[in-house]
Amino acid sequence: MTNHTDHFDEQEDGYIKIDRYNEAKTASIANHYTDILSKLGENPEREGLIKTPERVAKALQYLTHGYDLNPAEILRGAMFKEDYSQMVVVKDIEVFSMCEHHMLPFFGKAHIAYIPNGHIVGLSKIPRVVDAFARRLQVQERLTNEIRDCIQDTLNPVGVAVVIECKHLCMAMRGIQKQNSVTTTSAFTGEFSKDKTRAEFLRLITANLH
Repeated sequence: MTNHTDHFDEQEDGYIKIDRYNEAKTASIANHYTDILSKLGENPEREGLIKTPERVAKALQYLTHGYDLNPAEILRGAMFKEDYSQMVVVKDIEVFSMCEHHMLPFFGKAHIAYIPNGHIVGLSKIPRVVDAFARRLQVQERLTNEIRDCIQDTLNPVGVAVVIECKHLCMAMRGIQKQNSVTTTSAFTGEFSKDKTRAEFLRLITANLH
């Protein structure tokens, strides 16, 4: 995010915590949340709530910091020429995002594969791409497609596969209130559009190999 101020707070164990946020944005969001608390019938001046608007303002900036990230640049920062043409699978990637309809969290796991076409990418970059898109106001369907398209357009692999499984608190704690429902979305390109390749991918992400 732009125009940040870093605040350093040294802890007892020697760990240094760094809070990085936009002060003007924090103040503006906090003012709105003070008003929201009042309209909900609360007293924003009571001890338990007096710092809540500022905390929420900072939390929202963190939860949406993906807007300031360039997922394609993340991938391009660790692309390597390699003569490897088999499937690369990174599974069980933790996903945390915010539903854009109710601004409540949804969370779960992403499973991603690609078949290289002359280049591989550093394995940590794939979860970073997931985070870059997830840390925004999202719907799971678009999140799935954005991850697929970014990897396909940047690496130009033979194919990309993305499966995401998430629980949505907008379904669990309000509305229909189905606490055990899981939403699964998928997106494929290239070789993964073929039944045999897609079946191998699905077998690998469900297998217990370790």
